[in-house]
Amino acid sequence: MRNDDEQILLDTISRWLAKDVEPEVMRMEAADEYPHAMVAQMKAFGLFGATISPEFGGLGLSATTYSKIVTLISECWMSLAGIFNSHLMLATVVEKFGTEFQQEYWLPRLVNGEIRGGLALTEPGAGTDLQGISMRAKHTTSDTYVINGTKTWISNGIEGGAVALLVKTDPDAKPAHKGMSIFLAPKVDPDSGERYGGFTTSGKLQKLGYKGIDSAELFFDDYELDAKRHLIGGKPGQGFYMAVGGLQLGRINVAARSVGIARRALQEATAYAQTRETFGQPIAQHQAIQLKLGEMATRARAAELLTLDAARAYDAGERCDMEAGMAKYFASEAAMENAAEAMRVHGGYGYSKEFPVERLYRDAPLLCIGEGTNEMQRIIIARQLIERNPV
Repeated sequence: MRNDDEQILLDTISRWLAKDVEPEVMRMEAADEYPHAMVAQMKAFGLFGATISPEFGGLGLSATTYSKIVTLISECWMSLAGIFNSHLMLATVVEKFGTEFQQEYWLPRLVNGEIRGGLALTEPGAGTDLQGISMRAKHTTSDTYVINGTKTWISNGIEGGAVALLVKTDPDAKPAHKGMSIFLAPKVDPDSGERYGGFTTSGKLQKLGYKGIDSAELFFDDYELDAKRHLIGGKPGQGFYMAVGGLQLGRINVAARSVGIARRALQEATAYAQTRETFGQPIAQHQAIQLKLGEMATRARAAELLTLDAARAYDAGERCDMEAGMAKYFASEAAMENAAEAMRVHGGYGYSKEFPVERLYRDAPLLCIGEGTNEMQRIIIARQLIERNPV
């Protein structure tokens, strides 16, 4: 995308956020209300196919442009970015790894938002350790698979219509990751409109922050899918690599969301510090506050640059798990620290639900644990550093 086209898109989204989103965020976030109207507008913008090739109806945006959009939206309300990011991870898995039939069948329905969904990896007993999942898919004689098990903390689990479902097709495989596969698992058959049996969801899981977007448990009880349409790639045993490949874009998204939180916290703190007075002058004139603002500005900018670095590596087709890990780790910690400092700058008002700082403070912790904990990111960074610099 040319720079002027990118700016037009960013300006359009900025106007939408100011006009239709910002006035409603406080109310909807407090009510934990799913933003149906805003999702419809994001569909109209094409965000559910943002990074998917125009060949399948997507916008074909670079990860660099996409990360800027995510940051912009997250400055206003992070939950909106989560709705289309989880969906794009599903679509990305199909585009990168699906058979030609699966790409032609599923991607047009995914990019136009007819089917929305997410990535279903986490289970009650397995999160960061994907090889520890217990969900099983048993192959039948009619070339279908019968799936049993539970997933949890799945974004878009209730409002969405499908998930990329990580399962074990060979529980005895050594090493374990060679026995894992991904299925595109819908709630409703797109052709017949009939609901599949054996796929149910919990109610909305209650969370500290990240309100509006639905997170749920998914239950599969003798849920049956045919291999041709639903087994991504057409062959079992490739699911672990597909999941890891999809997480690179997911971690860039989380980093971009973190930049949005860090920047909004800085904006709120900077504005408040110039209007709040103590001892006869704005608190922005006090050195203690200036030190905070200086650190917050530096963290936000450094997080932004690391995120763009990872996005550019992704766009170049390079292996970028180290760059994405660095961006996700640093940016999410920057979001946490800036949100906390913004609350300190606001004093008692920062603890009030009347100001957005309180929401930022609750949203930020998710970014340190979502898409792989920051502890795991540091391990990934170190391992890649060693691999790339052998002695």
